[in-house]
Amino acid sequence: MVVPDRPAEPSDRPAAARAALAAALAAAAGPGQPTDPEEDPVERARELCLRLLASRPRTRTELADAMRRRGVPDEAAAAVLARFTDAGLIDDAAFARAWVESRHHNRGLARRALSAELKQRGVDGQDIEAAVSALDPAEELATARRLVAKAMRASRGKPLPTRIRRLVGLLARKGYPAPVAYRIVREAIEQEGIDAASEGVDLDAVAWAMPNADLDAG
Repeated sequence: MVVPDRPAEPSDRPAAARAALAAALAAAAGPGQPTDPEEDPVERARELCLRLLASRPRTRTELADAMRRRGVPDEAAAAVLARFTDAGLIDDAAFARAWVESRHHNRGLARRALSAELKQRGVDGQDIEAAVSALDPAEELATARRLVAKAMRASRGKPLPTRIRRLVGLLARKGYPAPVAYRIVREAIEQEGIDAASEGVDLDAVAWAMPNADLDAG
């Protein structure tokens, strides 16, 4: 399932996915069981999950948390989660792969930030590792360079130390390790033809002069 940065409207979902949702609804309802959500906690759990999945894909943990907040009994929640997983409507590994692809291309996030976001959504560590490992290191560096190039244009006219601090902070917030951030920023400064020494900046020592807060921001 593709995970867009904005929640997908129900009309955006492929017909096959909508059919699968309907099939899951039918499969989850046993013959002779009540269909009133107020009477049947399984029906209430199923309807809640269907509504949530209709807006965007979600992890098993996200659905479980949503049902818990709405007072769905644990047994009913577990039954619905199991049925939806068997039907392929809950697939944390696929969610993680789509999340990495979408958030990297649309927001420029690096592996560290992507891993943190997936962990917050309850994705298993192995699924996270598999998803972020699929991100091409060369593509990750190219994305960092594009981010810095754009920010360089926007920061022209400001003192060089300020520009460096903001550029490194930008990449840190996107999840790029400090050595990568410094290397990309230095490349951009040199490519712009800036004489750092004339502005009192030693690019070889700049990493040690930056406050740690800038590296850990975001």
